[in-house]
Amino acid sequence: MSWNIQQAIKLLVLLILMGYFMIWIMMPTNTFYLHWLPHLYAKLNSTYLGQQGSNILIYTFPVLFIATLGCIFLHLVKYANVHDERTSKGTRFDSWSRPAITKGPLGIVSWIELCFLFMFTALLIWSISSYTHGMFKTITRQSAAMMGVKVWQAKLQNVALMLGLVGNICLAFLFFPVTRGSSILRLFGLTSESSVKYHIWLGHAVMALFTAHGLCFIIFWADTHQLSIMLEWNKVGISIVAGEVSLLAGIAMWMTSFPRIRRKLFELFFYTHHLYIIFVVFFVFHVGFTYSCITLPGFYLFLIDRYLRFLQSQQCVCLVSARVLPCQAVELNFSKSPGLWYNPTSSVFINVPSISKLQWHPFTVTSNSNMEPEKLSIVIKSEGKWSQKLFEKLSSTTPGHHLQVSLEGPYGPSSTQFLRHDMLVMVSGGSGITPFISIIRELIYIAGSTGCKIPKVLLVAAFKKSTDLAMLELLLPLSGTNYNMSRLQIQIEAYVTRETEPLKDNQKFLKTLWLKPNASERPVSAVLGQNNWLWLGAVITSSFIMFLLLIAILNQYYIYPIDHNTGMIYSYSERAALSMLLLCVSIAVTASAAFVWNKKQKAKEMVQIQNNDIPTPMTSPGTGSWFNNADIELESLPFQTFTRATQVHYGVRPNLKMLHCQPIPETVALVEDIVVDYVTDMVHKAQDIATKRGKLLTEGFLFLIRKDSAKLNRCRELLSMHEDLKKARKAFEFDQEELAHMSEGEV
Repeated sequence: MSWNIQQAIKLLVLLILMGYFMIWIMMPTNTFYLHWLPHLYAKLNSTYLGQQGSNILIYTFPVLFIATLGCIFLHLVKYANVHDERTSKGTRFDSWSRPAITKGPLGIVSWIELCFLFMFTALLIWSISSYTHGMFKTITRQSAAMMGVKVWQAKLQNVALMLGLVGNICLAFLFFPVTRGSSILRLFGLTSESSVKYHIWLGHAVMALFTAHGLCFIIFWADTHQLSIMLEWNKVGISIVAGEVSLLAGIAMWMTSFPRIRRKLFELFFYTHHLYIIFVVFFVFHVGFTYSCITLPGFYLFLIDRYLRFLQSQQCVCLVSARVLPCQAVELNFSKSPGLWYNPTSSVFINVPSISKLQWHPFTVTSNSNMEPEKLSIVIKSEGKWSQKLFEKLSSTTPGHHLQVSLEGPYGPSSTQFLRHDMLVMVSGGSGITPFISIIRELIYIAGSTGCKIPKVLLVAAFKKSTDLAMLELLLPLSGTNYNMSRLQIQIEAYVTRETEPLKDNQKFLKTLWLKPNASERPVSAVLGQNNWLWLGAVITSSFIMFLLLIAILNQYYIYPIDHNTGMIYSYSERAALSMLLLCVSIAVTASAAFVWNKKQKAKEMVQIQNNDIPTPMTSPGTGSWFNNADIELESLPFQTFTRATQVHYGVRPNLKMLHCQPIPETVALVEDIVVDYVTDMVHKAQDIATKRGKLLTEGFLFLIRKDSAKLNRCRELLSMHEDLKKARKAFEFDQEELAHMSEGEV
């Protein structure tokens, strides 16, 4: 029944999207503006909402309705049997989430992303050509003379207008990719993390079009001796000054968003980006709230998400323990509400006020919500200043110490159907192994608790030093000894690239610190409780209804008696300011009410956190470690299983070699993780192999971790030495039924 409802929702969403896209396609035509739109205004016009009510119904309502349907769909998916036969095999719709492009300037792009990208590009080209054709065909010598301008000046004015109209199309979609808790993205199998690149592209397009829009008008006014228009803030119609303020704020964001500046001066980029508030507010003042309803849906959903994240970030979470690794990495273990459920490869944002009150950093969740129902874990490698300070703080911390931490999330995919494959091939470098920890723990749980077929697992992990092999210790949680590992076929090939043999005096062990939480701190939980998606749908719906009611009251009893729906008397700026205020009030009231209600419910269900006065062990359970090759008999059967399945190679790099020539299972999921964005040779070669083989189905997780400039330069040097490195490579072999060879590449 649930599966049928999900398919019905998908069909309904598809129909609404077709109608919504049809509106965008028809917008640049005279048919739309001269026939359709006047007819709709005549039918929908009322004293309560006026013309803006028509725009809200045409442009805003369809998207918010899709978002609400997406919330219902994701709620059903969350509580469906994730190991259902139909789910594990996948559907035709799920096949659209597989990669269509694996290398090039676009990166890894799925079929559904490619489809949307093609449609959006076609829409921009169509809009530019249609607007230009419709505007230019009315320009003649006679019409230009009647306006008191030359023909080229009239065309320049129309080009400026066209650039602004096309820029509005890009602006309408700008905020969708950065809405972290978006139901629309997850409805189509996308995440905010994988969609950030589209926000970047749209941002560049918006600012390029709007800047050209402004420059063309300035040239036109200068040549026609009308520069005084630049100082006008009209009571009715377009406000020029507001547009200039919005454009200047946008240019400030744009200039600091280029890669060279963003990487070297990230904090400047981060803080400057908060000018988006000024950019959006003055854009609304510039065009009026009625017209801005065209671009409202994306920003409306972003506002809801941003406000909910703000509410969640104000709470301090309970940090129970930390595992300090000899490779200068730490595992933070938070107390978690049993009702919080998330998929493998999810991520969270954390803030440590004692290090920085303003900085929030994203990290991959390594724990599994099924295996560890009361704990959420993340691993942080000491790479930058912030993470180095955190490592030093925890390294010198004594048992029973308290560390205040705030957390946002988790965010992640709505589903990860690993069971549909016969084999999982995971390729990682350094701390890039963290997403795979959660995947392996999920497979351990499934193998021990269900009768589902478990895919074979090949983990290829490259590290710089032997101490980094301690990361493999985290494949099992502290409580990982209770699970049956007999059904999990896993092989781990670990490579230490900068050492030729194990260090004999390497006797460093993991250290577990038990911390003392405050009574005011709470376990990590979803911002809107266990039924998070249903509550989000309720917030979207109720806030929108409340906004419409407030706007209707404002129009009926205040604006209409003055303006009578003429749009020529009441100030556009005042209407815009009041409308934005009511919109923010609607979102704040409904979201706060939902948050407070769920907070009270969680308080009733939550068990009082007990103080952990446990002596701090100097090692993790089981003193043997992969990284020091200690030959110690362990009581932990899962630990023994992983130890037997692990082979460490010193002084060589992993090589993916002629994969398509070897017998492999029917479906292999290649899951890659690269730690430096300049070093993607390994992924590209693996993806090429996948394309040649034809039977390889790629999940396509790609986690790019930003490094400092010195390390990036080092990576470039290593890449230039690639031909010399190939001479030193060594191949490794596996069973004929498993994956036999990997490809070369600097990790």
